[in-house]
Amino acid sequence: MIAIRQATIHDLDAIVPLFDAYRQFYKRPADPQRAREFLAERFRHHESIVFLAFDAGGAAVGFTQLYPLFSSVSATRKYLLNDLYVVPQARRSGAARGLIEAATHFARANGAASMSLSTAVDNAAAQRLYESLGWERDTSYYEYNLTL
Repeated sequence: MIAIRQATIHDLDAIVPLFDAYRQFYKRPADPQRAREFLAERFRHHESIVFLAFDAGGAAVGFTQLYPLFSSVSATRKYLLNDLYVVPQARRSGAARGLIEAATHFARANGAASMSLSTAVDNAAAQRLYESLGWERDTSYYEYNLTL
């Protein structure tokens, strides 16, 4: 059984290893101190919302992180689901689905008009999950990035 709850700054010890593993999944070097500092800053400045997934034994097995955004065109609040990670041994347990559902509930409850995310083109498992939860691939816009 997977339990999901919103995290607080007091959960840093549980989140940091997950966040560091997530960064390593995206080919970044292990750096738990950097992960801790980054997350602590997000909590201190109320810049993100984190949800944690726990297994039946109470171990943290996954997280997702939302960032608040706004749309000028529609004059509405949005959320960016920027991070989603579940440890390999807990995949296919419902943790990722539960995290996304908790994030979606939070966004709706806070008046958001929409949520967005991006994933790797070859991440077929994640794409199937997102689509099964009603997410639609954007075919109208290209996304651009500028490294500074």
